[in-house]
Amino acid sequence: MKSILVPIDFSKDSINALEHAIAMANKVKSNVRVLHVRKDKNYDEPFIIKGKEKEYGSTVDDFCKSLIEKNKSRYNGGGTFDYLIKVGKIYKVISDQAIKDKAFLIIMGTHGVSGFEEFWLGSNSYRVVCKAPCPVITVRHGFRKMSISKIVLPIDASRETRKKVPFTADLAAALEADVHVVSVRTTQRADIKKRLNNYVDQIGDYLKKRGIKIVTDELYGSDISDLTTSYGVHVGAELIAILSNQRGTPLNMHISSTAQQMVNHSPVPVLSIHPSYIK
Repeated sequence: MKSILVPIDFSKDSINALEHAIAMANKVKSNVRVLHVRKDKNYDEPFIIKGKEKEYGSTVDDFCKSLIEKNKSRYNGGGTFDYLIKVGKIYKVISDQAIKDKAFLIIMGTHGVSGFEEFWLGSNSYRVVCKAPCPVITVRHGFRKMSISKIVLPIDASRETRKKVPFTADLAAALEADVHVVSVRTTQRADIKKRLNNYVDQIGDYLKKRGIKIVTDELYGSDISDLTTSYGVHVGAELIAILSNQRGTPLNMHISSTAQQMVNHSPVPVLSIHPSYIK
């Protein structure tokens, strides 16, 4: 059975990501595993849980149990809904756990709480995208639409741009979502425009054969990230599919500046797929 991994630091963003993961799992029939990573085995961040009559401190383990208990009635994916607590470098633990679980997707927030900024904020927020063995959806706290009916699929002139199509198509088919196939370019060169038109036609044919409804459009400007995110907001999309471009290594992690900007700043959830990803 499919499995979705959800890194949690108990911030609003990560709790929101869990809610998105449950909604996704209910549609695609998947397990959901919550993963909390501690920096040190002797470190246990205290939490305060507010009840009707009292407030009391809770360990991380207690809080995870409470989180599962609170949300289990929402989960009807037909599999397991559980949690793990592990120790280590957060992005590495997440990647290793995704491999162990054979996760088909990681869904995570983009901002966190004090004490966890090294994972959720700044350059490290996309380390999981670089290192992950499967596609990753990043979602901000302010985005509350749980159902996905429109997916933006930006297509550029690179040879690899079409490698994100199969997984996006699988997801769109499972969610019964429309796909907006959008060519994006920063040049008026005729050969580039022709190549993009050919790509869009090929992708459109592929999606139609899968029974997926498509919309095609083209965008031109100086910043592909801004063009794509603005378009996503304009059409009311719930997901934008991009390539992460380069997985990197623990010593030299790197994704393109466009992917980095979208992962960290897009108001619309971003699906990041590495070109080497094979289902």
